[in-house]
Amino acid sequence: MNELLDSLDPKLLWSYFLELSKIPRGSKNEAAAAAWVADQAKALGCEVERDEVGNVIIRKKATAGRENHPTICLQAHVDMVCEKNEETQHDFTKDPIKVRREGDLIRATGTTLGADNGMGVGAALAVLASKDIAHGPIEVLITIDEETGLTGANGLQPGRLKAKFLLNLDSEEEGFLTIGCAGGEDTVATRKLTREAPPAGTKAFRLKISGLKGGHSGIDIHAGRGNAIRILAQVLDVMKEEFTIALASAKGGNKRNAIPREASAILFLAPAQEAPFRASLKAQEAHWQAALGAFDPGIHLALEPAEASQAMSQSDSNALIRLLLALPHGVEAMSPDIPGLVQTSTNMGVLDTRDQEVEVNLLTRSSINASKTALSRRIAATCTLGGFKSEVTGGYPGWKPEPKASLVRIVSETNQSLFGKPLEIMAIHAGLECGLIGEKYTEMEMVSFGPSMWDVHTPDEHVSVPSVANFWKLLVAVLEAV
Repeated sequence: MNELLDSLDPKLLWSYFLELSKIPRGSKNEAAAAAWVADQAKALGCEVERDEVGNVIIRKKATAGRENHPTICLQAHVDMVCEKNEETQHDFTKDPIKVRREGDLIRATGTTLGADNGMGVGAALAVLASKDIAHGPIEVLITIDEETGLTGANGLQPGRLKAKFLLNLDSEEEGFLTIGCAGGEDTVATRKLTREAPPAGTKAFRLKISGLKGGHSGIDIHAGRGNAIRILAQVLDVMKEEFTIALASAKGGNKRNAIPREASAILFLAPAQEAPFRASLKAQEAHWQAALGAFDPGIHLALEPAEASQAMSQSDSNALIRLLLALPHGVEAMSPDIPGLVQTSTNMGVLDTRDQEVEVNLLTRSSINASKTALSRRIAATCTLGGFKSEVTGGYPGWKPEPKASLVRIVSETNQSLFGKPLEIMAIHAGLECGLIGEKYTEMEMVSFGPSMWDVHTPDEHVSVPSVANFWKLLVAVLEAV
C-alpha cells in the first residue's frame, strides 16, 4: 500500500482514501468507518459531533484573518455499494478493498472500489489536515447510508449546520458542475408462494445470466445496457413454451440502485430435455448478443446442476414471469428542457425468492415529482393486476437547479482561472443528498463536483488519477476564493 501511495498525488487525499478502503463500509455497515472519520478529525484538533442517526459533523476554525468569511460545508457519504464478481472471494463485512493501479487508473480487484464516495471523504479529511490552505470557517458533514436509503441526509436535523455554502463532493465527472438532481422512491412488490413437489423424474438445474456490465441506475440507465432480471424473465418465457419446466426460485441483482449484472433461476427439467434445452439456450444467447450489440456484448447464458427439493406452483411461476415482463425498466422520458438529461426512469434492481415469498425491488427516479408519482402508481397497478402486493417506500426529493446562485459563479470562475476553461453546468438523473439537505436548509447554496470515475456500483469501478489531482486543486482554490 505504501508503494502505491508513493505513486499518487495529492498524497494527503490518497492516504486517507487508502486507509478508508481497509475498513468495511457497506451501506448500513459503515459504523466503524464513520467512527474512524471522527477519530481522524479529533486527532487533528477539530470539533467533532455525531448526530442522532450517526452522521459525523466536524468543524475547523478559519485561518487567521478569515474568521469573518462565509462558512463553507464539505459534504460526502462514508458508505459504499458492495458488488463483486461471482468468482471473487471477498467478505465485505471484514475484508479490505484490494486497491491497485493500472496506468492512470485506480481499480479494485474483483469488487467495487468505493471511490463513490471515498474520494469525497478523503478530500474532506485532507482539507482538515492541510496547514497551507487559506480558508474561512469550515464544516464537514459525512453522512451514513446514502446508497440504500439516504438515511444520513434524511435524518439530519435543521440547525445542525451553520454554513452558507455547501460543496457536495459526490460527483463523478471532471469538468462538470452539478447544480440539480432527480428525486426517487422505491417500490417493493411481493407475492406469497405455494410450494409443491417437483414433477416426477426431473432434476434441478440453475439457469444463469451473466457477463453484463450493470452500472449506476441513475448515471447509466440510458446507456442501453441489459438488465439481467428482465432478460431472465424473457428467456424463461420463451423456454417454458418449448420445454416442460417447473420453477423453484429466481434471483438477480443486489442493490435497487444498480442495474442487475447477473440473475439466475433454479428449475426442474427432465434429464432427456437437458441437451435440447442447452441447444435452445445457446440460440437465446446469440439472440441477446445481437439484441444488445456493442451496448453490452459480454452476455452469457449457462445451465448448470443445482440442488432444490420443491417447486413453485405453476400459477405462481407464471405470475412471476409475467410480472417481470410487464414491469417497466429503463428510461421513461427525457427532459424537454435539458438536452441529454433523463427526466424519468425505473430500475428493476433486485429479485429474490424466499421459502414462502418472492420479492421484486424497483427504484423510480424523476426530476418532476408528478412524473415520479405517476410512474410509481402505474407500477403499483401492474403489480395488482399481476397478483402481487406493492408498497412505495424511501421517497426523497429532487434538487432544483439555481444556475444564477453566487456559489455557481464562484466555482465556475475559479475553474476558469485554474484550467483556462469554464465548467459545464448540469443537472443529473442520479440522486444526490443535496435535495434532502436543501429541504432543511433552504437558504444554503449548493453545488457538486468531483473527479472522473466510471462504472461505479460495479466491480469495474475505476477512478482517474490525474482527475483526482485536478479535483483537489479546484477544491483548494474554491475554499481560498470564498
